Amino acid sequence: MRIDRLYRYPVKGLSAEAIESAGVEVGGAIPWDRAFALAQGDAGFDPAAPTWLPKTNFMCLRSNAKIALLRASFDDRTGRLALLAPDGGSIEQNVLSEPGRARIGAWLTDYLGPDARGTPAFHHVPGHVFGDQRTPVLSLINEASRADLEAQVGSRRHRRRFRANIWFSGAPAWSELEWVGRELLIGGARLRVTKRTVRCPATEVNPETGERDANPVAELRATYGHADLGIHAEVIEGGRIELGDSIELIQE
Repeated sequence: MRIDRLYRYPVKGLSAEAIESAGVEVGGAIPWDRAFALAQGDAGFDPAAPTWLPKTNFMCLRSNAKIALLRASFDDRTGRLALLAPDGGSIEQNVLSEPGRARIGAWLTDYLGPDARGTPAFHHVPGHVFGDQRTPVLSLINEASRADLEAQVGSRRHRRRFRANIWFSGAPAWSELEWVGRELLIGGARLRVTKRTVRCPATEVNPETGERDANPVAELRATYGHADLGIHAEVIEGGRIELGDSIELIQE
């Protein structure tokens, strides 16, 4: 098995960035993955005492389909985040500074329009990951499983609907769902598979049009009897992972 694609998602809910390598630490996510988020005004998120909250407390595709059309680009050397809207509107700010985050937050709030609740705030808390899971993980999807889903439903299901960190090949379709509790060697890191990824209504959104034009959750349930596509894994030994690295399932 090998890594075919490697992604991070600097802003929760916004577009992916393809990367060639990443150093991961024990108990951590890919650096800068879900490092920023727009918290809705009624979320009660406190950056001074950050705790995990469900995704509906933040700008997210499940609730805000139109954000699929935003393009985000983050430079981790300078801390500058650039956002581009489909109408050509744009903003670029240093989001490692409080004034920069405030300007990005105001711009995103304006873009959300009626979807904004209260006065949203754009956050970055060093060390905190705005992931969908309570603890930081990497998400992996088997290319063969997505291809099988497409074949069964007779339609394309774009990778960006599923927002994985690692897309891999070389395993039979759906075999990865049986890896929960098993360990993987990925490049120079060791990971433990913690759970299957239960898909949610965010996958309904077409990343190219921003429209809800499919229902992968219903398709998965009708076809396979479950709503799972992909797995989550925690880092138990840090190291470097790179595009093209091999993935080895440790024998029990």
